[in-house]
Amino acid sequence: MKEYRTIAGTGEAYYEIQKSKFYTYTAHVEDEAAAREFVQGIKKKHFDARHNCSAWVLGPDSSLQKSNDDGEPGGTAGNPILEAIKQQGLTNTVVVVTRYFGGIKLGAGGLIRAYNHSAAIGLEASSKVELKLFRRIRATVDYPMLATIENWIRNQGLRTGETEYTDKVTVNILTAAADTDDTARELTNLTAARCQLEIGDEEYIEVPI
Repeated sequence: MKEYRTIAGTGEAYYEIQKSKFYTYTAHVEDEAAAREFVQGIKKKHFDARHNCSAWVLGPDSSLQKSNDDGEPGGTAGNPILEAIKQQGLTNTVVVVTRYFGGIKLGAGGLIRAYNHSAAIGLEASSKVELKLFRRIRATVDYPMLATIENWIRNQGLRTGETEYTDKVTVNILTAAADTDDTARELTNLTAARCQLEIGDEEYIEVPI
């Protein structure tokens, strides 16, 4: 498993050059089917546009990448959009740039710059999150020890889940996967080994950027 960056939700932007109008739409998607559905939705929205060019990058390792020029000269639209996604280090992201031709030809170089810029400003306008790897540590202690653990958690700036109250109390702590051993060791030392620890599997948690 690998940590990665993506956008949260959807975003929009507008850019105009030489009377050509570019409308950019971005979205977070988890798979290719969702990416295709988003692209088709924009095409329906802008059914009167000659070009709805798109690209997406998918997977924690960004291994699935695709672009579409949608009628523009080969390599002048889809690939510049794809490069904008990659330049910002994003994945699980789809971008559609709709163009309304303004009557003035931009040339291949102009198209490449326009589509790349349109995608870039659309992504810049989108909220972003980082998917970081965490592990959940369930620390079960007697009630007199709870205040000590809660104070330690605050001082460490750790994330927590819901606390469970039974005959003992269980605190759910989220720690960065790489820090799991150190966190568990500190908890053991803090409680003089009077703490029962259960360590869960790695899981992704969204962290705003």
